[in-house]
Amino acid sequence: MSWFRKSTLVLMRRYSTGAKRGPWESVVGLEVHAQIQTNSKLFSPSSVKFGSPVNTQVSLFDASVPGTLPVLNRRCVEAAISTALALSCKVNMLSTFDRKHYFYADLPSGFQITQQRKPIAEYGELKFLVMPPGKAASYIKTCRIRQIQLEQDSGKSLHDEECDRSLIDLNRAGIALMELVFQPDLASGEEAAALVKELSLIMQTLGVCNCKMEEGALRVDANISVNQPGEGLGTRTEVKNLNSVRSLVHAIEYEIKRQIKVKEDGGIVINETRSYDSDLKTTLPMRDKEVQQDYRFMPEPNLPPLELLDDPTDTRDSITDLVNVAKIKENIVELPETTRQNLINDFNLRIETAYIIVATPGLVSFFLAVMKHIPNNCGVRAANVMLTEVMEQLNERNLTYENCPLKPEVLAEVIELIHKLQIHVSTAKDVLTLLFNGDSRTPTKIVQDENWITVTSDDVILEACERILKENPKLVENYRLKRKSKYMNKLIALVKQSVEKKIDMKKVTETLETMIKQEDGN
Repeated sequence: MSWFRKSTLVLMRRYSTGAKRGPWESVVGLEVHAQIQTNSKLFSPSSVKFGSPVNTQVSLFDASVPGTLPVLNRRCVEAAISTALALSCKVNMLSTFDRKHYFYADLPSGFQITQQRKPIAEYGELKFLVMPPGKAASYIKTCRIRQIQLEQDSGKSLHDEECDRSLIDLNRAGIALMELVFQPDLASGEEAAALVKELSLIMQTLGVCNCKMEEGALRVDANISVNQPGEGLGTRTEVKNLNSVRSLVHAIEYEIKRQIKVKEDGGIVINETRSYDSDLKTTLPMRDKEVQQDYRFMPEPNLPPLELLDDPTDTRDSITDLVNVAKIKENIVELPETTRQNLINDFNLRIETAYIIVATPGLVSFFLAVMKHIPNNCGVRAANVMLTEVMEQLNERNLTYENCPLKPEVLAEVIELIHKLQIHVSTAKDVLTLLFNGDSRTPTKIVQDENWITVTSDDVILEACERILKENPKLVENYRLKRKSKYMNKLIALVKQSVEKKIDMKKVTETLETMIKQEDGN
């Protein structure tokens, strides 16, 4: 597409292959197709229920019966506007529909109604956090949006290999899609995955798309090229219909490496469309694009231009079919970025922690409910416990925070016990296990009954440490000479074993180190 032209300023990642030609830069652009969350299709009243029996959600218009006309779904327009506003796009007060002609067996009309020339929105951007695997530092990335357009989905071809034939299911034909075309500002599969996750979170928050990739509600096409520093953009390939975040990452990374190898071996990258095989973990050619396909775009004669209002005081939308952008803007819910900033500012959370909390279904509301019962300076501790110990309990029981059986005030009590150094985190895990198993006692009562209160008395800790150091001179000597943590860890474990009650391990460590240093000084 023209949006991938060489004049575009892009940020690129460098690959060092060890080959004589030196490092390579990769460039990635995405096209995201999101199914709009509605009860009916874009231009017909047919249901959009997923998993319905084949060809049971098809109107005469969906089957392209002559004489039927499209009627635009108002909800789809409102959803596109909400998405555009959330992504800082310019909403066009006048947009148009076009026919894009091509032949697919599952496209009965022989054309798709889309918005190629004058889309509903343009020129936005999406900021998101990239958290690379391993020890690489996280960073904020911005990707520009060229346009958002409304369009129809096609049907589905079902291939019967046994009978050597294809059958057509038109249930999806005419379902409303938003196509979001991003500029090629990405450089890796990880960045693409982070973008899709953030976009999905925004659309789920707005209620415009459920983003269930396994159901086809969100599909991604990735445009990929490589070039050497200082050169123009290389020939791109397009990997179509990626339906999981994992497939998106693997397909992009594989395609980058494949193109680099082709060029280093003296070959030429072909401008083609490819698919991704998740079993083989490779991309495979579908069709080349060397011959420009003529879609014969033309204005859709059965749909007038889509006119919008942008005035909160204008009441015409209540008596006409005009959609008022200003009123939609007034009713937009709090977006994920705002929620994250509130968490960071109110509870001093790290940005990575805030991202994980907001991205975990049900966790934001649960976290805030817990924090109503404890001071804000317990926020970091609360977040850590919820993302580790509580999450472990939920995963073991196939639960989520949306159906967590633990009451927020009960977890708040556990966190407060940790904060006051009355129990250690490891003890909190034992307490949570009992609570999740249905123990009706309060956390404080459990700790008291089970004799799990942490020993913080300096005298008790000092006496235990002195005894262990005297009983284990060889361990002490090894630690003095080699300064390896395994010897210190052994001493700490012995102190823990010597005290029947739970003990403050941080104080134990500090006491042991101080006592050994004092002996060294003597």
